[in-house]
Amino acid sequence: MKFVDQARIRVVAGKGGDGCLSFLREKHRPKGGPDGGDGGRGGSVYLVADRGLNTLADFRYARLYRARSGGGGAGRNQSGKNGDDLLVRAPPGTVVADAGTAECIGEVLADGERLLVAQGGDGGRGNARFKSSVNRAPRRTTRGRTGDARDLDLELKVLADVGLLGLPNAGKSTLLGRVSRARPKIADYPFTTLHPQLGVVEAGAGAAAGAFVMADIPGLIGGAARGAGLGSAFLKHLQRNHLLLHLVDIAPADGGDPAQAVRDIERELRLYNPALFDKERWLVLNKIDLLDADEAADIGRGIGRQFGRTPHLISAATGAGCGELVHALLRRLGDGGDGDGNSNSDGDGDAGEHETGDLDKTRAGESPFAVSP
Repeated sequence: MKFVDQARIRVVAGKGGDGCLSFLREKHRPKGGPDGGDGGRGGSVYLVADRGLNTLADFRYARLYRARSGGGGAGRNQSGKNGDDLLVRAPPGTVVADAGTAECIGEVLADGERLLVAQGGDGGRGNARFKSSVNRAPRRTTRGRTGDARDLDLELKVLADVGLLGLPNAGKSTLLGRVSRARPKIADYPFTTLHPQLGVVEAGAGAAAGAFVMADIPGLIGGAARGAGLGSAFLKHLQRNHLLLHLVDIAPADGGDPAQAVRDIERELRLYNPALFDKERWLVLNKIDLLDADEAADIGRGIGRQFGRTPHLISAATGAGCGELVHALLRRLGDGGDGDGNSNSDGDGDAGEHETGDLDKTRAGESPFAVSP
């Protein structure tokens, strides 16, 4: 199914039922008095998070959502039936805003969470409500109120524990495919990934077992924060991630400098959203299989000195270092938020041993694996 992360829909809540004008007519009760019942409440419209969904594509075809109106009141003080509420299912992470005012109404995050987006109208009052000591036979009723009707803008921000970012062809999709059963498209040309991909990574066994969700977004290029390439349209999905993995090609085919690639991505994050730049980010040097161990270690130490922390060295293609990285991520996500997988470096550490240091917030970055349905 095509990934869609924005949609506009119209929601219409049900109208309240009208109150009833009625007088009791029974044998032996010639003056039974007013007995008109109230109208029923109109149905409301709720947005409900459904973890079985991961895109807003369904809203391309169904754009109008209308709840049922309440029933009218009846004689013998019978109230009208309440209109059924309408539940509109959307993926967790959906943000809802009023299309007319741009006011944020709310968001749904946890599976089953509900958000009221259109309130049903109240039912009208029957004439029995207006009976008094001075008005024994009221002929007054009220009509049911109209329910809310509004256009809504829906925006999906992917919920994940770990987000992957980097330049095109840094190996993000390869890493996701290596550590989960997700099967993103992988090729030797840039912008292979055109929309976010999710995979659930499971590692360990018994009491040490754990899992987390990893998200891969399209590669970023210079000027992404200003709309260049594809990345700017999907950077918002990284805002919901607890931790970011910044993947860098340690041996670029064009002979570029890996350290400059780090700086380029950091600049785009800072320009796009300073809060995203401040999010905890680990630095991962990928494709070490293209170099000998000593050369990879030397590059890792050099980058570690420049950015003040030792990067993880991995090869997503061969799996080297991926197991250690996954276990470090599990420990980090399980410890409540203290520490960082990129240890501070004074230039003396050996980056070639693929060790995971203490887990410290920075400003920049074989177990069985499985993917959830």
